[in-house]
Amino acid sequence: MPQPLEGTFSADHSARLLRNYRFVVERTLRALGGWIALTPELSAKLLMGRHVWDLAQQCDAFGQRLPELRAHAHASEAANPAVAAFMDCLEDAEGPDQTIERLVGVYGVLKPHLLATYRSHLARANAVYEPPTRRILARCIDDERRHIAAGATILRHLGSDPSAAARAAARQKRLDELLAAAGGVTGAGLPADPAAEIEAPRPDLSDDAREFIRLEKAMAAWAIPEGLEDAQRSFAEALVKGDENSARGWLVPGVVVENTAWALLRDGRYSRHATVAFARLGHQRLVKTRLDGPSSSAVVLARWASSQDGWRVAALDVTGRGTARPA
Repeated sequence: MPQPLEGTFSADHSARLLRNYRFVVERTLRALGGWIALTPELSAKLLMGRHVWDLAQQCDAFGQRLPELRAHAHASEAANPAVAAFMDCLEDAEGPDQTIERLVGVYGVLKPHLLATYRSHLARANAVYEPPTRRILARCIDDERRHIAAGATILRHLGSDPSAAARAAARQKRLDELLAAAGGVTGAGLPADPAAEIEAPRPDLSDDAREFIRLEKAMAAWAIPEGLEDAQRSFAEALVKGDENSARGWLVPGVVVENTAWALLRDGRYSRHATVAFARLGHQRLVKTRLDGPSSSAVVLARWASSQDGWRVAALDVTGRGTARPA
């Protein structure tokens, strides 16, 4: 007869698995957080932003459990170098036109694998002396089910045309191969088919991907006022040329922009600009502009206000710097 205290995992082995989970979860939440500013589609932005918080809670739970298993708190560890290489590839989709690649990597490859891995671990964890680990895994399983369902909805919305579907398939194939070569996030091999039992739970409004899509479509109907479009173009052209005086001329009188923002812009050399996001905030408008050059890029967020002198910038921030993207 099986003894109730018999179990599959020693404390050391359980701690190693939690460090392996924490490694990929921590890197995923950082990637999602960084991608938000680079992603023009509102539905995908909202999806990523909502799930960053869940992943941060998972990371914290894994980290706090480790000392109870005689291990260092809040430690992360890749199971092997191939797992780190898989995460490097997953994170490399940083182009503003690579939303499909980002979503496929996280929601089409990694999260289904994590769901299957957590379920396998939970099924083998001892119910007598591992209830804390079991509760953490149950929470992660619930999160991943919701995340996968929401991600699939956004992917269907954004990837309906043949070219997007082809990109998604190529990305899926590449990352699936890397994950299999790594032996999964624990290095012990892939668990059973992760797609076998991925139910679509009924989401609440804050995590409903369909609502994210409705918001995106509603915002798409907000046309940029004609005067603002001209002002924004002139302002962006001044930034591209490095003409700080002309750019300052578009500021609301009395507005002070931090020197850090100007310093970040001065450090780059730009040759083109593109409006990548637009939103209405009461009577004001938020416009996000991407500046690209031969070797650098920057993302500028401006809050525009209408006045007797026309549209002027009431607040300015540089929200991202990086290497140049292909034209």
